[in-house]
Amino acid sequence: MRNILIIGAGRSASSLIRYLLDKSSEENLHIIVADMNKSAAEEKINNHKNASAISLNVFDEKDRRAAIKNAAIVISMLPARFHLEVAKDCLEFGKNMVTASYVSKEMKALNNDVKSKGLTFMNEIGLDPGVDHMSAMQVIDRIRDNGGKMLLFESFTGGLVAPESDTNLWNYKFTWNPRNVVVAGQGSASKFIQEGKYKYIPYQKLFRRTEFLNIDGYGRFEGYANRDSLKYRTIYGLNDIPTLYRGTIRKVGFSRAWNVFVQLGMTDDSYQIEDSENMTYRDFTNSFLAYNPTDSVELKLRHYLKIDQDDIIWDKLMELNIFSKTKKVDLENATPAQILQKILMDSWTLEEDDKDMIVMCHKFGYEYKGEKRQIESQMVVLGDDQTYTAMAKTVGLPVAIATLKILNGEITKTGVLIPIDKKVYEPILRELEDYGVVFTEKEVPYLGYNPENVS
Repeated sequence: MRNILIIGAGRSASSLIRYLLDKSSEENLHIIVADMNKSAAEEKINNHKNASAISLNVFDEKDRRAAIKNAAIVISMLPARFHLEVAKDCLEFGKNMVTASYVSKEMKALNNDVKSKGLTFMNEIGLDPGVDHMSAMQVIDRIRDNGGKMLLFESFTGGLVAPESDTNLWNYKFTWNPRNVVVAGQGSASKFIQEGKYKYIPYQKLFRRTEFLNIDGYGRFEGYANRDSLKYRTIYGLNDIPTLYRGTIRKVGFSRAWNVFVQLGMTDDSYQIEDSENMTYRDFTNSFLAYNPTDSVELKLRHYLKIDQDDIIWDKLMELNIFSKTKKVDLENATPAQILQKILMDSWTLEEDDKDMIVMCHKFGYEYKGEKRQIESQMVVLGDDQTYTAMAKTVGLPVAIATLKILNGEITKTGVLIPIDKKVYEPILRELEDYGVVFTEKEVPYLGYNPENVS
């Protein structure tokens, strides 16, 4: 049998593992799931006859190399910073490799060596990056192949809670890594290009510059800018495009309320708070406000940020218990971002019966025979349960499909790759439709980047 080694049995691996197990008999596969926590790997394979679970510390060089040497192909579902050692072993032992992560500079530097060995290291083949690349390139290539000239490309993705599980005023729950939500947008200004003009949004302004989106059947959403949209000009072959913008989707009103935390400084992850373990949530909130011997913490916050008592933002803050005198932080030497994450997890953790939702929306503006046109492409995927979530589907299935196609010689291009080649993305997108990952397209009037559509 052909051994497929999956390193990492986290939440995003559930649909990936199920897909390969379902294909294992007809494809002569043995699935080896490796994780620090062997029981997590065992749970994922559920005693399947064509699978085995092993305990693997990726920093244990001897065990890691032995596992990789025994595989026909390797899937790394580890955090991105841990891929490189796996990649170096795959290179040495002549093994193809698949990850859902962005290509790092270090990974990219392996390209010539990977090519010289005739190997395929497929990266950015999850949801975002991954499905976004493939679905965007499919339409962009079609427009260009038909003689059109691209004028505008906007792309938005969001991991959200499904409508039936939307039970709080924020219309949001954690469906992915909570830390990534808390620190989103930090580190540098968000960059994009609008009508040929370079635009920059500093972090402190990011959540007040949102664009409205209408998703068919699901209503109105908003998008805020991702950090660096400009790098996609080269990736997608859009170096001359006048407008290019990528963003994150939330329900309308989320960003304005989230901006309270940004302005207070609660999302800062650069320093530790003294005596944090003994703080109440109220103490934490008060630590960002000026001293006043008579005014309450609530009053000080409202005055500082000019929030009226009947503003929905105030209700959202109260819902999170940030003024609680009894709830304790219980985190030693914690940063503001770590404490905020703990507070939010009290309210935004998915319940046992909750389901998540993935929303993706692309806008393509182009000129064809002197006429300006626009296409909107949308995808909505709902989770089945807490194991086979929408996030796990849309991250794991593309990884699994690509892995099998590489193993079977259907994807033959070598090097450190991302899925922007037609021979790669077309068969993967076609198969994803069988699992409910479907894009619907419609022609709409060309509006360009419309300032009236921006809040």
